[in-house]
Amino acid sequence: MSREMRRFDGRVALVTGAGSGIGAACAARLAAEGACVGVLDVRASAAKASASAIRGHGGTAVALTCDVSDEKQVESAVAELVASFGRLDVLHSNAAALGRDVYGRDDDALDAAVWDRTMAVNLRGAMLMVKHAVPAMPDGGAIVVTSSVSGLTGDTDHAAYGTSKAAIGGFIRYVATMYGKRGIRCNAVAPALVMTEEARRALGPERLAEKAAERLLPWPCEVGDVAGLVCFLASDEARCITGQTVVIDSGTLAHRPEHAIRQAL
Repeated sequence: MSREMRRFDGRVALVTGAGSGIGAACAARLAAEGACVGVLDVRASAAKASASAIRGHGGTAVALTCDVSDEKQVESAVAELVASFGRLDVLHSNAAALGRDVYGRDDDALDAAVWDRTMAVNLRGAMLMVKHAVPAMPDGGAIVVTSSVSGLTGDTDHAAYGTSKAAIGGFIRYVATMYGKRGIRCNAVAPALVMTEEARRALGPERLAEKAAERLLPWPCEVGDVAGLVCFLASDEARCITGQTVVIDSGTLAHRPEHAIRQAL
């Protein structure tokens, strides 16, 4: 990336859930634009792989391992990042409980254990990251939390996931209000289906065709699209934007359901 495009030169960023998918893409984009990046994931091998890939492209990154629902681990991870780079300017709180043992069991049975773990990672995790990141932002900063269109609508499954993401919308407004006078902005991004390799494998051709019928644009969101939005919201170009949830969904929620139904007929 050309020098004039490096919006994060001299800045330090921390990305959670950065071992794959959206988090990995956002960490790589921030590093490509000049940031020193803490690549945090609950999977040590995934964090190390993402950090290594960033360094392989000339960026600066350190791998951090942490369960974001555990406050002691969060506090330790932020302290390790600050020890490495001296400060924190950007937090992208992206970690979510998406494994088969949690998200895969989030159905209309409303399993209490699934609910509790989802809230612990998706919501409590975001809160803990903000709690410990803010003191490391001496000159203000930007926080971007990954929400979802699932937090803006209802469905027949994934109630725990959707509810946790709906709560993110309220949380980021409180954070924006509490810390705005300190120059800290806080926003959320709300993607629809993001077309990762894992998503393609999990959904299969028939379900992917259904998802295509739901959106207005002929192309789905890719991880790079979300990374572009996250980096914009974290940059000085968005210095007057705070407390907002920005939807990125190829038009999935922009129309009445009848439109998608007619397309499918």
